[in-house]
Amino acid sequence: MPLLMRRAEVVFRLAAIADLQDIYRYIAESSQSHEVARHFIDRIMQRCRKIGDAPAGGRPRDDLMPGLRTVPFERTAVVAYRFTEKVEITNVFYGGRDYEALYRRGEAE
Repeated sequence: MPLLMRRAEVVFRLAAIADLQDIYRYIAESSQSHEVARHFIDRIMQRCRKIGDAPAGGRPRDDLMPGLRTVPFERTAVVAYRFTEKVEITNVFYGGRDYEALYRRGEAE
C-alpha cells in the first residue's frame, strides 16, 4: 500500500507578504482597479497554498539558497519557498524581476 504524504502547512514570511503588497499596489495602479489587483493576489495566494499539497514539486534552486524551490505563476510571477516541516513562502517575484540576481546579491529572503 503506497504511503500518502500529508498536506504541509503553508506560511508566508514577511518578505513574501511585502512582495504581495507591492504587486497589489502595482496592479491596482496600472489597471486602475483594486478589484483586478485583489483578484490577482487571491490567485497567487491560492497557488501558494497548493504548494502544500506537493511541496517537493517545485524546481530546486540550491544554487541560490540551500533548500530553495521555485514555481512559476501564470507566466507573470515566480513563487520562491523552502520546505522543512512546513512550506515557507519566502518571496513572490512579479513582472520578470531578476530574482536570481537578487538572491545572489543577498537582497532576497
